Amino acid sequence: MAQSLDSPLGAETVNGDGFGLGWYPVSNPDDPGKQPPKPALFRSMEPAWNDQNLREISSTIRSPLFLSHVRAAAGPPVQQTNCHPFRHANWLFMHNGGLADFLTVKRDLTLAVDPALYPEIQGTTDSEVLFYLALTLGLQDDPIAGMEAAIREAERIGHEHDIRFPVQGTFAVSDGITLWAFRYSSVGRSRSLYHSADIETLRQMYPDAERLRAFGRRAHVIVSEPLNDLPGMFIEVPESTVSILDDTGYRHEPFLDAA
Repeated sequence: MAQSLDSPLGAETVNGDGFGLGWYPVSNPDDPGKQPPKPALFRSMEPAWNDQNLREISSTIRSPLFLSHVRAAAGPPVQQTNCHPFRHANWLFMHNGGLADFLTVKRDLTLAVDPALYPEIQGTTDSEVLFYLALTLGLQDDPIAGMEAAIREAERIGHEHDIRFPVQGTFAVSDGITLWAFRYSSVGRSRSLYHSADIETLRQMYPDAERLRAFGRRAHVIVSEPLNDLPGMFIEVPESTVSILDDTGYRHEPFLDAA
């Protein structure tokens, strides 16, 4: 709600064209080897700050992993199906940024999507088409390779239409166990991306911060911009990098070096 009203590092400081949550239910402790269940979605055209239902459900839902998104429409209409995250089976996807001149490349990108997946595309955004293109190109088997192939294809098609810098953004992908957060743009000046420092490190840095005691040792957050101004609380993800968060914590890997 706070970021929808004020996003200082965003391309748009106010994001009032809808919002969305995608969350994975708490796993059954009697069946620890079971695959993550299909995530639930709650998406709305309302501004996040104006939705009473969001206040109600966010005070009661329990989830080990969730994604949230606030939207500032950059062309596609304000409608529920255009709100992130997008879902396929146990996968969630969201995007902060855009594909340049999307209407010019939309047909070619959409035709590159597997015909078996095409009926699942419900909205009209570039982000959803990119997600299904990544699914077509192997995201479920290897999320990093799938995203790389999808972005390269979007760049190839863009260049065919004389679009110099086709891709801009940060991207989040999860299967319910691991979270991959990508920072990449064709121009090499991507939207911002940060993740929190280790919770034990933060407690040592700020021993008097009562709010830090509310979090377990596995508490982590990946965000488009810092949620507060405490030095050392958030670490910037470098350009052309994927930040991978799993049970072992964070690690960074190079991703599509823009140079």
